[in-house]
Amino acid sequence: MPTEHPHPGSDPDHGDPGDRVYDRRLHQVAGPDLTEDTTQTTGMRRREAISGKTVGSSRIWMGETIVPPVTGSGNHHHGESETGIYVVQGHPEFVFLDGETETRLRTEPGDYVYVPPFVPHREENPDPAEQAVVVIARSTQEAIVVNLDDLVWVGPVAVGKASPDQRTWHDHEVEQQPR
Repeated sequence: MPTEHPHPGSDPDHGDPGDRVYDRRLHQVAGPDLTEDTTQTTGMRRREAISGKTVGSSRIWMGETIVPPVTGSGNHHHGESETGIYVVQGHPEFVFLDGETETRLRTEPGDYVYVPPFVPHREENPDPAEQAVVVIARSTQEAIVVNLDDLVWVGPVAVGKASPDQRTWHDHEVEQQPR
């Protein structure tokens, strides 16, 4: 019985035994085709590019995050995912606790940031005029996001929600509308 393949170019005759099928074509996701149909955190906008939903990937997730001027995200972590971040635009700051000390990584375009699994952090964009844009790659196929109340490490079971008084992407969009 033939196996259905969700993405054109999948080849059922070549691959590991079992359900794994090797795709034998490249997939392009154009910038305008990125989707926001992924877990969001207050203060930022995540846009999904490469995932199981978009191209059939099984071991990687990639997308971009946009943080408007003078805005910070809610505190969060990415579960079991290792996360690699590449700074495209702006000077975002990545905030986490090093022991009990709040630490900021101040970045610029061309910098990379590594976020280990389960590490609570937040992104901030202190610039009054320029948005911050980063490209994200995760070691899991899906965009795992666990929103938290604070940056305190509680281990791999950390759960929570973003602070209600954080400035959000919606706040930025409302401010940009002509009056």
